[in-house]
Amino acid sequence: MYLLFVNEMNYLNLGCGRRFHPGWTNVDFVSTGENVVAHNLTQGIPFPDNSFEVVYHSHVLEHFPKAAAESFIRECDRVLRPKGVLRVVVPDLEQIARTYLTALEQANQGSQEWQANYEWILLEMYDQTVRSSSGGEMAAYLSQADIPNQEFILKRCGTEAKILIEAARQQQTSSVVPESQLKYLLKRLYRFLRYPNFRRELLIKSLLGKEYNALQIGRFRQGGEVHQWMYDRYSLTRLLKKCGLDSIIQRTATESYIPDWTSFNLDTEPDGNVYKPDSLFIEAIKPAA
Repeated sequence: MYLLFVNEMNYLNLGCGRRFHPGWTNVDFVSTGENVVAHNLTQGIPFPDNSFEVVYHSHVLEHFPKAAAESFIRECDRVLRPKGVLRVVVPDLEQIARTYLTALEQANQGSQEWQANYEWILLEMYDQTVRSSSGGEMAAYLSQADIPNQEFILKRCGTEAKILIEAARQQQTSSVVPESQLKYLLKRLYRFLRYPNFRRELLIKSLLGKEYNALQIGRFRQGGEVHQWMYDRYSLTRLLKKCGLDSIIQRTATESYIPDWTSFNLDTEPDGNVYKPDSLFIEAIKPAA
């Protein structure tokens, strides 16, 4: 079943989270604002063929299992108009691997600075793949009162890491919950306790006993937070070619086939900083009919 609404700009942002432009058509698994349509993207893209001039998704593809990636890209191609632009942004496996090798060499030679960098780059490589609870070890690392290599992390991970660090520090310094927030939390707790699913969970927990923890881990790992695969410029280019796209090119955060790309502030901030510098940016064109 297709959605009828398509923004006049005919630009589509998939898996947008809280980073979207109001002039675009924005879709995510859960609505994060009045300009965001909620839809399960594993069930396809809810628009007719040839609907959009641009399809964009950032740090979304790696959350699909490798076997499902092709069908998702083919869906992107389907809703694109001929000569439309697909822009895909993912964590850059090549960049992470090269940084890891540098960190390994420097740490092995006794550099204290690179020992911390080595620890962080290992988290970048593995934590979002193996974690069994939200945030994983990366969140714990960023919650340290004194992060030994904060500059290195911010250079690699940009605004997103900065936001997480600031949020962790604000939480550490907030020892008193404001009355308004306390009332809100109590209200949510009351609703939660009354909700039938809560009683259902108590029953499941009593039946499963120690196995309940395994169920919780399984639920988390199917919830969409973990990375299911990683890409470099070679593998992502191959995938796009296989799906029938051409004119494939690696970009920077500021380069694009899309006119006035940086004005939308999706890969960059208003001050010009890159939102996720650890990313691989690839664009492709849908061939003319």
